[in-house]
Amino acid sequence: MSDTGKYILETQGLTKEFKGFTAVDTVDLKVKRHDIHALIGPNGAGKTTVFNLLTKFLIPTRGKITFNGRDITATKSAEIARMGVIRSFQISAVFPHMTARENVRVALQRKLGTSFHFWRPVSSLNRLNDRADELLTMVGLEHFTDAVVADMPYGRKRALEIATTLAMEPEMMLLDEPTQGMGREDVELITQLIKKVSANRTILMVEHNLGVVSTLCDKITVLQRGALLTEGTYEEVSSDPRVKEAYMGKAA
Repeated sequence: MSDTGKYILETQGLTKEFKGFTAVDTVDLKVKRHDIHALIGPNGAGKTTVFNLLTKFLIPTRGKITFNGRDITATKSAEIARMGVIRSFQISAVFPHMTARENVRVALQRKLGTSFHFWRPVSSLNRLNDRADELLTMVGLEHFTDAVVADMPYGRKRALEIATTLAMEPEMMLLDEPTQGMGREDVELITQLIKKVSANRTILMVEHNLGVVSTLCDKITVLQRGALLTEGTYEEVSSDPRVKEAYMGKAA
């Protein structure tokens, strides 16, 4: 397989500077198709800035980004989403006073390009119900179809956010801290869900919970002070003394 076919997303020399401060420093990233790939590193390592550059919430100072072999460095955020790169928990924020089904239906409307046609009668949206219910079942929310989101447990809300992301039919999902703020039971639920929805998709995730990373990820990229420190499997990365030093402040 050619590199273009093997790697769905690549960056070359990706750099972002803010008034003399280099937040991301010449990062070369290669994400293999259908992998679950993690970006980890201590606070301030540049992980979220990399996500913002990939989804075009920020414009790179220098460098190149390619998706499926196409240069997307200058492509706008909405077009990136249409190409199939969907950033979960950002684009797909849920509406707390709507039901779970209604939230997924809104996401399905976005995919159809009818998101702002709120003057249409509700009955015209009913054709989306079957697909919405399929997606809710996929993420284990079949019993929460008519639940108001504000009343749902925290972990189930995060599962709903994954359902709304899936409604956009992503080829690549970017998950930003998917288990942040969760108790052990919810972490386990979301970890298993990510594993399930990764079938035939590529996932790039920022995650602080190294237990989640070790369970899920095929490859891990470690950032430190905006630069790439090391890459590899969890076993390779976790045994690297530079990684231990970056996290612990001293060589272990």
